Amino acid sequence: MRILVTGATGLLGSNLVRLLLSKNYQVSVFLQIGSFTGSLDGLNIKRYYGDILNAESLENAVEQNDVVIHAAAITELWPSRSKFIRDVNIVGTKNVIDAVLKFNLKRMIYIGSASSFNTTSNADSKFPGAKYGLDYIDSKYEALNLVLNAVRINKLPALAILPTFMIGPFDYKPSSGKLILALAKKKIKYYTDGGKNFIHVRDVATAIVNSIEMGRIGKYYIAGNENLTYNRFFTKVSKIVRIHPPTKKIPSRLILIIGYLGSLIGRIFNINPVISYPIAKISCDYQYVSSDDTIKELQMPQTNIDIAIYESYEWIKKHNHLN
Repeated sequence: MRILVTGATGLLGSNLVRLLLSKNYQVSVFLQIGSFTGSLDGLNIKRYYGDILNAESLENAVEQNDVVIHAAAITELWPSRSKFIRDVNIVGTKNVIDAVLKFNLKRMIYIGSASSFNTTSNADSKFPGAKYGLDYIDSKYEALNLVLNAVRINKLPALAILPTFMIGPFDYKPSSGKLILALAKKKIKYYTDGGKNFIHVRDVATAIVNSIEMGRIGKYYIAGNENLTYNRFFTKVSKIVRIHPPTKKIPSRLILIIGYLGSLIGRIFNINPVISYPIAKISCDYQYVSSDDTIKELQMPQTNIDIAIYESYEWIKKHNHLN
């Protein structure tokens, strides 16, 4: 079966492409012209170049495949509001949907975010993530709805997988590894109230590969593992990288003030603040989820988070990010 992957150069994409190849799928990737592709060096894949906002260039890649795994997205959290983020995440997803329908592909697998699904019973109400005021989260929510609506209205053969905070190797930027790197360099001195769900990136990749043949059309699956407070997560990381963990908790009210000032300064001087107001709000919340359906229906593994942290840290060391 021929599989096209968008967003193949990121943490998830790099692990996903390797897993697909190990399962003997014919893998193609759709790459932004001029983007970094070192994470794909040496892999037996076909490369298509274009722009996800250019429907014609995207169609050229989609037409040659049976399944599209759409993982491409802008995940930046600053600026909080950005037309470019919205365009890539929403219009880009619409272009993928249109191409899949046009060429009658067997399946589309949309990769969203666990922070952007509606846990309320009222479909017209704002979803919980809207309170953060981040176009990344808002746009992923809108893109997910585009997919689900296309399933219902246009018979799009699609399902969605929404990962939580992924950790693991092949983190070339690094992305999530920045948090582990900051702890290893002793740049994080405090912890906040709040927590989130963490998962090994390879477990998410496994769920995605399994969803090519498994799972229910029109359903979204939360891909997560362990709910941890930030204090507990920092303690786990500190033990693995062999440093003393942060021991001082910063009050929520204070971190919100710092975040507000950070956003203000960022807008005035056009710089990326260390902590923005939305990030401060997130750091005070408990973003806990359950992935029971995904474990059952997509046979998603639950690798110990300590292993994910260890593999991420070893990758960081091997690629000289500690220097």
